[in-house]
Amino acid sequence: MTTRRSTDNTKALDAFMAAKVEIDLMLDRLQDLSDDHFATHPDEIHWGHVGTLEHYAGLLRQITDSAFKEGEHAA
Repeated sequence: MTTRRSTDNTKALDAFMAAKVEIDLMLDRLQDLSDDHFATHPDEIHWGHVGTLEHYAGLLRQITDSAFKEGEHAA
């Protein structure tokens, strides 16, 4: 007969919460930057800004596709 010991997941929970806090802080900073139109004035926007935002969108899409099992991560 094998005896199962209860698993203490305190360290895992602490690490999970630390990662969550880090993500929340990054999301807050991104939202603030977005609210400020990514630190650009409408009269100064050029195609370089468009490319930068498309790059950001692509990186965020990778995250959301993974998190929501969409795109290449769809079942």
